[in-house]
Amino acid sequence: MAEITTVEAAPDPRLADYTDLTDVELRRRREPAEGLFIAEGEKVIRRAVAAGYEMRSMLLTAKWTEVMCDVIDGTSAPVYEVAPDVAERVTGYHVHRGALASMHRKPLPPPAGLLQKARRAAVFEDMVDHANLGAAFRNAAALGVDAVLLTPRCADPLYRRAVKVSMGAVLQVPWTRLDSWPGDADLLREAGFVTAALCLDEKSITLDELAAQRHDRLALLFGTEGDGLTAGALAAADLRVSIPMDAGVDSLNVAATSAVAFYMTRPRD
Repeated sequence: MAEITTVEAAPDPRLADYTDLTDVELRRRREPAEGLFIAEGEKVIRRAVAAGYEMRSMLLTAKWTEVMCDVIDGTSAPVYEVAPDVAERVTGYHVHRGALASMHRKPLPPPAGLLQKARRAAVFEDMVDHANLGAAFRNAAALGVDAVLLTPRCADPLYRRAVKVSMGAVLQVPWTRLDSWPGDADLLREAGFVTAALCLDEKSITLDELAAQRHDRLALLFGTEGDGLTAGALAAADLRVSIPMDAGVDSLNVAATSAVAFYMTRPRD
């Protein structure tokens, strides 16, 4: 069982993992470099622990110490109890859920190994909005996606906002980052995947038509917000697919598109 230490003032070097959580650029550089990520809220912390992530420390306000007592009992990592105003000074915002944990990242698996047993894969190309990425991961977890591949410029799915929006789903869905894109599209073909690019193109088949083809192994490609997939990604895909729209709407948000596409193409047997 971890020992609970009360920290009465900020700054304090023991709370360094939690400093300036609202500084996106700082955290995007720092967290991967130091091999950590922040889990926020009781549910997300529990899901991180259940997924096998090792804890570095916990930062709790008093009312959450009792709620998280079983998690505290199961870790040897330091647990720091602070007043709400101290938590706010350290993190840069009001921590209304009162529970934060700093977790060790796991080494990313090689893409080929991740694809070996998968039937449905998603490729997120250059998706830079953490909320959209977190929502897309939540959709993937709920709708039968076995593997997620991120291109080199894609946002960090373990950034606090992405983890929070996903409700911890980024900790459940197997994922990794590609070294080169669209060159690594060959890895999908070698693993037996048909690749389908979600895009606005006159030559596209509809999502209903793709679903009717019932591919055993299918990888869906999604582009960044606004610009969509790059020309290189479109050229690398086997198929181009669109979702028919009504009422003069030309497209859906990328997270919404992923939900529709995952549901329509989920394995049926």
